[in-house]
Amino acid sequence: MLRRLTAISLITCLMVSNFSMLFVYAGYELNRGYIAAKLCENRAKPVMHCNGKCYLAKKIKQAEEKEKKNASQQLKSQLQEAFMPLNAEFKFASQVIIISKYPNPVYRLCTRASSVYQPPRLAA
Repeated sequence: MLRRLTAISLITCLMVSNFSMLFVYAGYELNRGYIAAKLCENRAKPVMHCNGKCYLAKKIKQAEEKEKKNASQQLKSQLQEAFMPLNAEFKFASQVIIISKYPNPVYRLCTRASSVYQPPRLAA
């Protein structure tokens, strides 16, 4: 139950963040009459036939700026600084290759096994 609720909430958050412009357009379309009558900057100039498009453009610009700000915040959080102290010392092992006193033994194949391992004979 908890997993399902978590999955649904994460999917909802992803949808909201990806479709933010869609919500701006949908809000404009649903409230077009109110926006044209009360919020439009050009409502005193009916010749322009703005009908709230100036308000829509302003909201779209705000949404784009918010997305850019969120993207830059994410980049800042991903940035990691590399710190190297000034008095760092590097130590290397003095002996890289170890030479053994006894050489590796030479392995020889057994010649007697060749009589045991033969390919199968075909019936004639």
